[in-house]
Amino acid sequence: MGGAGPGWETGGMSDSSPARPAAPVLDVWCELQCPDCRNALDDLRALRARYGDRLELRLRHFPLEKHKHAFAAAQAAEEALEQGSGWPYVEAVLDRVEELDRRGEPFLVEVARELGLDAEEFDTALIDGRHILIVDADQAEGKAIGVTGTPTYVIGGERLDGGKSQEGLRERVEEIADRLLAAGQDG
Repeated sequence: MGGAGPGWETGGMSDSSPARPAAPVLDVWCELQCPDCRNALDDLRALRARYGDRLELRLRHFPLEKHKHAFAAAQAAEEALEQGSGWPYVEAVLDRVEELDRRGEPFLVEVARELGLDAEEFDTALIDGRHILIVDADQAEGKAIGVTGTPTYVIGGERLDGGKSQEGLRERVEEIADRLLAAGQDG
């Protein structure tokens, strides 16, 4: 994988014709115990609704020290991705961020069960740490490009920091995505 992090495809794996230009990528540096990331969900849903598979949303992990369950939650999100339900799992956990605060890992396994995923496998993945390297690599890359808080968006080489304020961020992402998509049509 070359440390590029997982591709969180939207709208399932669509088999697009080979002639189609690659969709622009929006990297979303996120932390599942972060209330600001929960607030960003509406923006992410709106972007998915507007662009569908013309824009690839990729979840990138940036667990913060101050949240003791964030690292486990990032690993759980990777397990959900492996089981084919990355974004639904992320949204379900973020929607109940206070519960994650209170209950930690048992809550992560419970959400998997509620979504019909293999909860035993989640439990095992959290114990054996099979996804730790992906989370560590994402965090290291985030630090290297100047991510300091979540949510932070990176698209078309621009970093947009939503940790302080999310005002106008979606519009900015749309502007850049539209520009990238227009440039991709020239070929």
